[in-house]
Amino acid sequence: MKNDQKLHIAVIGSGGAAMAAALKATERGARVTLIERGTVGGTCVNVGCVPSKIMIRAAHIAHLRKESPFDAGISAAAPEVDRAKLLQQQLARVEELRDTKYEKILREHKDITVLNGEARFLDTNSLLVTLAEGGEKPVHFDRAFIGTGARPAEPPITGLADTPYLTSTSALALDTVPKRLIVIGAGFVALELAQAFARLGSKVTVLARSRLLSSEDPAIGEAMDAAFKREGIEVLSQTLPSNVDYSDNEFIVETPAGTLRTDQLLVATGRTPNTEALNLASIGVETSRDAIQVDEHLQTTVPGIYAAGDCTNQPQFVYVAAAGGSRAAINMTGGEAKLDLSAMPGVMFTDPQVATVGLTEAEAVARGYSVDTRLLDLENVPRALVNFDTHGFIKMVAERSTGRLLGVQVVAAEGGEIIQTAVMALRAGLTVQEIGDDLFPYLTMVEGLKLCAQTFTKDVKQLSCCAG
Repeated sequence: MKNDQKLHIAVIGSGGAAMAAALKATERGARVTLIERGTVGGTCVNVGCVPSKIMIRAAHIAHLRKESPFDAGISAAAPEVDRAKLLQQQLARVEELRDTKYEKILREHKDITVLNGEARFLDTNSLLVTLAEGGEKPVHFDRAFIGTGARPAEPPITGLADTPYLTSTSALALDTVPKRLIVIGAGFVALELAQAFARLGSKVTVLARSRLLSSEDPAIGEAMDAAFKREGIEVLSQTLPSNVDYSDNEFIVETPAGTLRTDQLLVATGRTPNTEALNLASIGVETSRDAIQVDEHLQTTVPGIYAAGDCTNQPQFVYVAAAGGSRAAINMTGGEAKLDLSAMPGVMFTDPQVATVGLTEAEAVARGYSVDTRLLDLENVPRALVNFDTHGFIKMVAERSTGRLLGVQVVAAEGGEIIQTAVMALRAGLTVQEIGDDLFPYLTMVEGLKLCAQTFTKDVKQLSCCAG
């Protein structure tokens, strides 16, 4: 088929959702015009997952050199941190991944045309692109996909907008470690960066509007509160700043706990969808708080126009974005695909890590389930014992009548590696009995899932070390 006879799909954005949509659409015989107004690759590779995990890993190494459970036998010393050199290493890896995973693929793909510019809808079959190089270009399409992502939100705190505060994006680009840092926010991004900066040498204070991780099981917030306390990170709960000022290179933050002063202020209170420039209302695409409303097929309220990722009402994880983009492309090209988020993992890369899937106890009860739960402290997990690191727990939520697994919450050093096994168990509809009876390799953290499952019927303290 000639290229101009192929189904033409306009893809707005070039991040996880947009790239997945573009590649799947061309795989299924379509041609794509991809429009990107900024840096190719979106949030994850440029200013999100990749650089933050590099920084978090560096901070973890710095922490272990200063302090570890084996200091009695291995000498420890506070390391010298050269943030500028760490930043060079971080940026080099980001550039490498952006090129290999995004730019190179787009350069070499015969069915994808890239336009650098900002798109807005004229009607349900055409866009106008204001080109970065100057001028405008109309783009007519058969289907359109919106994957424009999100940006850090600015909370309505008096005076904040007039100060040079940090967002997660600019914090990751700092080439120095501030002596004092206040973090406003108590979600995944806020806590990951708070701990990373503390481990690199900052004196960190976290201001939580209610408590740490208020949308998670309360035991998770309590465990992270304790973890931060152990590392000297101050957490002020029920503390929403009323005013922020900046003078003499110092932030002055007015709070219910008094006036706080700091060298840098990081605001990490959520993200705002990048949809305001698209002219969506005029063509009938519904949004709520700027987030595009999509159905289980990733279609917006306008037939033929699809969306996925952080610009929509979906959970803001890059793997949800990519899965959504891929499924949207199948649906745009005549297929039938749904995005099932019933077993969606979430991971916070602090130490210990927080990892969850499925329903919390409160959510299960709210949905009408009669539940049975177990919480296993890590002092009952052999791998944690030999690591001399037993901070944390594994909690399972099961349906009382059948024993079917409904959800798992993990706070553990390797929580992110543990949770995918729980995802598979949840997806397969396994019972806690079946999980407890399964074979798990001994002296792994994931064995904690088996042990937690066994506590529904046994006292694991009475089992031999690797009892089946």
